[in-house]
Amino acid sequence: MCGTCGCADPANEVSMTDTATGQKVILNGGHGHSHDHGHSHEHHHPGHDEPHTHGPQGEVIPLEIAVLDKNDRFAAENRGWFEGRGVVALNLVSSPGSGKTTLLEATIRALAGEIPISVIEGDQMTANDAERIKQAGARAIQINTGAGCHLEADMVARAARTLDPAHGSLLMIENVGNLVCPAMFDLGERMKVAVISTTEGEDKPIKYPHMFRAVDLVVINKIDLAPHVDFDENACRANIASVNPEAEVLCLSAKTGAGMDAWCARLRDIVAADRS
Repeated sequence: MCGTCGCADPANEVSMTDTATGQKVILNGGHGHSHDHGHSHEHHHPGHDEPHTHGPQGEVIPLEIAVLDKNDRFAAENRGWFEGRGVVALNLVSSPGSGKTTLLEATIRALAGEIPISVIEGDQMTANDAERIKQAGARAIQINTGAGCHLEADMVARAARTLDPAHGSLLMIENVGNLVCPAMFDLGERMKVAVISTTEGEDKPIKYPHMFRAVDLVVINKIDLAPHVDFDENACRANIASVNPEAEVLCLSAKTGAGMDAWCARLRDIVAADRS
């Protein structure tokens, strides 16, 4: 896991930028993750609470369990923090280019004056998406993971406390574009929402079953392009159902607005259920 996503590099830097103030904070002291990697010695990294052991391939599974256990502890704290404040947190996951940020921009504008929305943006580099969210009218924090390929619960904790979302609001977490590692990391969210686009084809759910098993809702975006890319909606829905029969599915176009009413209605229902 770590050897492929880049977090094994001790020089990897994870940072958080507040678009309201421009203030940038380094979250990790020069190390991209709060978890263990694969060498043959025990040592400390800056930002780690405990030493960790690097060893042969046979140790990968127990180390991965330790990584996820630590993340899950932070996620449980996040979940309690959100619930105590009456904040509904949604974790948006997808491959790059699915249209997550465009969907968030359209959602912010559609629900303006009705449901307060704040956003945590996850990307390896740049604050481009957070600036787009700010221009759409929502408070945004950018987390740059460097070589890391997913957000973790401790990163979300820092960003959420900086955002200080209002009671009864939505906190949208736009995860790093990746359909692998984000499936394994609970952030304390109420729901995990997968966004796929018609331009990606119908087989994403069966190519990345772990992700689609982990989600509660699948948004099929760019439905306006379906006729131009020979996208088979029925086949896509069948593939989603084959790996996760319980997942809700919504089709929409964040660009044209088609289907956005149903998406916004679903968000209203989620927030209303939380308030009740």
